[in-house]
Amino acid sequence: MEFGEISFLDLSLGNVLFLFIVGFIGGLVSGFIGSGGAFVLTPAMMSMGVPAIMAVASNMCHKFPKALVGAMKRAKFGQVDVKLGIVMGISAEAGVLYGATIQKSIKDSFGDVGSNLYVSIVFVIVLAVVGGYVLRDAINLYRSGAHDEKTTKLAKWVQSVKIPGTMMYFPSIKTEISVLFTIPLGFATGMLAATIAVGGFIGVPAMMYILGVPGLMASATELVIAFVMGMGGTIKYALDGLVDVRLAMIILAGSLFGVQLGAIGTTYVKPYMVKVVMGVIMMLVLLSRGLMVPVYLAKLEYIDPISEGTEAILRNVSFVMLIAALAVGALIILYSLISGYRAHQKQHEMMEAAEAAD
Repeated sequence: MEFGEISFLDLSLGNVLFLFIVGFIGGLVSGFIGSGGAFVLTPAMMSMGVPAIMAVASNMCHKFPKALVGAMKRAKFGQVDVKLGIVMGISAEAGVLYGATIQKSIKDSFGDVGSNLYVSIVFVIVLAVVGGYVLRDAINLYRSGAHDEKTTKLAKWVQSVKIPGTMMYFPSIKTEISVLFTIPLGFATGMLAATIAVGGFIGVPAMMYILGVPGLMASATELVIAFVMGMGGTIKYALDGLVDVRLAMIILAGSLFGVQLGAIGTTYVKPYMVKVVMGVIMMLVLLSRGLMVPVYLAKLEYIDPISEGTEAILRNVSFVMLIAALAVGALIILYSLISGYRAHQKQHEMMEAAEAAD
């Protein structure tokens, strides 16, 4: 059904169940890597026929309460730098408002197809750059046998720069850094969030590699940023009538279960596993969105028309790749959780046996 120029998805039982499951897996990923999980949720809704801008807006709507739950859960484990999250969240809010304006102007000029193309291209570019780097870093970290993270040269330089009047101490890096570095990072995070509903693509890696925040703390702190900018983004998009509250609530219902399970999993795994999960899922989603780019280009007549048969094949393969991303991400996280818990229990039993022997 349609209201004005906005197309709303018909919610059949199958669609509701699919959204709930996707929400659960998105929450699982969000709690584990702190990126919001929207890099699987946005493509999932687009694959169901939801216009890209509405998928982004609805994701932001479900995002901030889920992020709050995840942040509170991980704060109990001492993984959240609330101060850094709020500081970056403020500048991220400005990025959200600017990015939402760009999204709306693209939709007004080129319609839903143009918005879909814009979101898909941004997905492919960001996933290729960030996902590839994170996955390579995780592999190198694993092969080196040194499962402890090392501060990058760039982060050491950023921490060494002292600009009077701008310095602020952050517990996660145990030193002061200039807010002149956090402001552009936060703005970029917010702008990306308004574009594809997930700023963690930039936020988490930026905190790890540019500021020197440990992986677990970066992923947890991103949840604070997501909460702050999610509220502003939701209000901005809602005023334009682009938020489908039905979709947001169904996804939220599933994700609230997943985000807590994912957050618990971070306490039992080595830091490099967070990067492995992030990198693998990003590469699979990249393939899924990349396959749809020619379809949108053809509809906008930027390339030669694509036959209905070819378009159907591209859509089906894209959907299969998306399902594969969801399944692989969930399996890796659950395996890490179970194996890490078993190792923890085994170590605990050995300590108890040693104490009993004494």
